[in-house]
Amino acid sequence: MATQPAPQMLNPGIPMKREWGTAFRALGRLLANGDDTEQVFRIMRALNGDATQKSYRKLLTVPEGGRLAYQRVELASRLTDREWIDGFAEGSVGAAYRNFLDSTGYSADGLVEVSMSASAFQGIEFEHPYAWMGRRERDIHDLWHVITGYQADEHLGEACLVAFSFAQTGGLGWGFIGLGAALKSIRITRKLDFFKAVAEGYRHGKAARWLHGEDYETLLAEPLDQVRKRLNIGDPARYRIAQASLEAAGLKGI
Repeated sequence: MATQPAPQMLNPGIPMKREWGTAFRALGRLLANGDDTEQVFRIMRALNGDATQKSYRKLLTVPEGGRLAYQRVELASRLTDREWIDGFAEGSVGAAYRNFLDSTGYSADGLVEVSMSASAFQGIEFEHPYAWMGRRERDIHDLWHVITGYQADEHLGEACLVAFSFAQTGGLGWGFIGLGAALKSIRITRKLDFFKAVAEGYRHGKAARWLHGEDYETLLAEPLDQVRKRLNIGDPARYRIAQASLEAAGLKGI
């Protein structure tokens, strides 16, 4: 009986080669079904190259970054501790995140499950500094929704946040998704409101402080308004205009 070849082991220390064919196929599926989150992770793996490695190396250079890297807190386990989440005072980032969980039905462990499905994000489970950074980037995604004000349960909010994330991380996969959604919106709506909101998300990401360098266990206890001011998170005015435009057209997505 012939034996199956052993699967190729990934080394998180080696940047993934860009796979444009995989990225375009995944983008097509994502644009056809904006709720197919697995395709986001496929695009990240196909296009982000060494973005996570660069983020980790940058983390070591910022204040408190070395401590965060040394401690290697797994944020998914913290963010699924409901007793801990319930302890945050009203007005804090943690309280806003609690409201986010309750209103959307999303969860940190749900995001983990999607990232692990069908090998969409291979290597993220490894015991390696870069793999830990990849998990950290995944786990703070919904916190960024809360901090920026971009809703997670709508295609517009996700498109704006991926543009923000592209500006923050340089991960080409984020930019690829944002641009694809923005171009599709022009075809569907015949207007530029959605496109302008995505462009605003990118500008806000460039203007904001580097959010990867934050201690999120501490940040969750801070007042949300103060965090937005401290991190220079811009007011998403174009985003609200696009929301109203889609609502007036009777569109919940694109």
